Amino acid sequence: MSAKNDGLVSESLRMKVTATDPTETETSGSCNRDGAPAHTQELPENPVVVIEASRRLIPLHLPDLWAYRELLYFLMWRDIKVRYKQTVLGALWAILQPLVTMIIFAYFFGILAKLPTEGIPYPVFFYTGLTLWTFFSNAVISGANSLVGNSNLITKVYFPRLIIPSAAIGAGLVDFGIASLLLVGLLAYYHFPVTWSYLLLAPLLVLTTMFSLGIGIWLSALNVRYRDVRYALPFLIQIWMFVSPIIYPSSLVPHEWRWMMILNPLTGIIEGYRACLFNHPLQWPALGYSTAVTILIFLFACYWFRKMERNFAEFI
Repeated sequence: MSAKNDGLVSESLRMKVTATDPTETETSGSCNRDGAPAHTQELPENPVVVIEASRRLIPLHLPDLWAYRELLYFLMWRDIKVRYKQTVLGALWAILQPLVTMIIFAYFFGILAKLPTEGIPYPVFFYTGLTLWTFFSNAVISGANSLVGNSNLITKVYFPRLIIPSAAIGAGLVDFGIASLLLVGLLAYYHFPVTWSYLLLAPLLVLTTMFSLGIGIWLSALNVRYRDVRYALPFLIQIWMFVSPIIYPSSLVPHEWRWMMILNPLTGIIEGYRACLFNHPLQWPALGYSTAVTILIFLFACYWFRKMERNFAEFI
């Protein structure tokens, strides 16, 4: 009985459709409504497209991400417009947040506490670290909440889900670029010369973005399953700022405890960022460690994201 049904199903799948190309060969015995011979064509027995689970260890599917690059751009542009919609100051908020924080830090930690800054003026020292930190913290928080905030897209249409946190973090690059305009003015005001070390700023920015993507992608997948992430993340971000060399240089930490600070990947990135701007020697061991940890975190986050992606629609 089963074999008979299978034969009927196989026979029914071999459907014949009317061909519009007059050059096709006629099939004997087949006619259209008017009794004239009809041109027919059988569907292929083998499927044209096969969708199957990937057998790779880290299924990033980079060609799929490139195919949906226009969607990535659209989501980034949407996040930027929504962020400053119906605001009086608009994009100036990207400057005000690190600027006000810099003024507070310069007064309390500079004028009152007199923390050493390796000969760098307090305003430019604090603002340099705050621009990089503001981008990182906002990118991680936006990326972690991106999947939950776009649940309507995930449950209705298919596209690479990795695009959603990537777009949320990529939109923060615009804020970083706007905030960096004031940094350029501060460097010119304090007469810091432009040196060849400025060429390393672009790789450091790519490294910071990659690290933000790794943390944001991983937390976005966790946030879908465990909603505690959205409540714990602001607290963890606040602690992370004080264990990073934002307010103080890493040289202030005693030598016997400095290895613990270097375990934080942001230490090598922020210190390298300042070294390029102020023409200081780069700490290559710390920067190399930050680069290696960033790559590992990014690959692990992508693997974890792809592993949990199949259950997103269910938990959301």
